[in-house]
Amino acid sequence: WIMEKDDFRYALSFGDDQFGGPLWGDLMPAETVARHHAEGGVPLMLDRTGRPLKRNFVHVDDLVSAMLAALDNPAARQQLFNIAMTEPVDYGAVASTLERTRGMKPVVIPTAFHSNLLDNAKARQMLGWTPRYDLGRLIEAAFAYERAPDDPRIIWYPG
Repeated sequence: WIMEKDDFRYALSFGDDQFGGPLWGDLMPAETVARHHAEGGVPLMLDRTGRPLKRNFVHVDDLVSAMLAALDNPAARQQLFNIAMTEPVDYGAVASTLERTRGMKPVVIPTAFHSNLLDNAKARQMLGWTPRYDLGRLIEAAFAYERAPDDPRIIWYPG
């Protein structure tokens, strides 16, 4: 998932302004989703084993910096790279951080999903690239960003 500006904040929204998926209404009744929205909850998705789900994200700034590092780099010729944050987004850590910093209450959501983990070591070693965004920075940037009325949210990669 590629994130920019306030995308991550709205990926966690229980409101009609939710950005991306899964759609919470697919995982719980609409009345429950509305209640969590009214109460200011934050989703804490669990994987199929009952542990907090982990997913890989990358901020668009980090994606662009990786692409620039690969351009005209002989080591990148005919290579494939995983471009993602070094540590995956852990929904347990997200919920804990947002509860501590913004008073948002975790909403446990069991799912049948599997966690996914991408290793960016090859890009770091061969390109000399390092993502600047970690979980803390991704959360802070998304919640601090104020989108202008004429700045639409665009899905660059629908997942």
